Amino acid sequence: MLQPVRREKKCRACPARFIPSRPLQVACCPACAQAIAQRAREKAEKRAATIERQKTRAALEALKTAPQLMAEADRAFCAYIRARDKAAGHPCISSGLPLDWSGNNVDAGHYRSRGAASHLRYNELNCHAQAKRENRYKGGNVVEYRAHLIQRIGLEAVEALEQDNRTHKWTRDELREIRDTYRRKLRELLKARRS
Repeated sequence: MLQPVRREKKCRACPARFIPSRPLQVACCPACAQAIAQRAREKAEKRAATIERQKTRAALEALKTAPQLMAEADRAFCAYIRARDKAAGHPCISSGLPLDWSGNNVDAGHYRSRGAASHLRYNELNCHAQAKRENRYKGGNVVEYRAHLIQRIGLEAVEALEQDNRTHKWTRDELREIRDTYRRKLRELLKARRS
């Protein structure tokens, strides 16, 4: 009976080439075989740790309260609004002056406040980049805000915002969806600006 011809192989652990003595042999020596086995164990441990982290993250996400999720959704929404208006080059919605984007000088100011009209909290037409001094120290400067808002989105849209008085209680699933949507929109906007 003829013996099969064994071809030379490259060791998976070192650059050496060898002729295997057994089929499926991947290492040139026992030390290299141990190194390959060690790498396989480390890879399996890393995979198990990743799975464990994912389970922990999912468990923590399930434990979040509605106020925690609302705070996360607010941060994602406001970050998107500021980035949107910065990319468009819009001035402060209430004063009409250019915004100082250095530091932390710009808020995402709501025309109808989150407390008075919480159902409009995540409405993009109700929220625009606003200088911090206008939003926080001048009570939003609503009269000027309205005048500039009419120029930006039109009288019909402003009146629709003013007449919208329905009520809405945000669910945890809605807040998660809003948070994830605005995080994704912000990433896409920043990616488009870099391109």
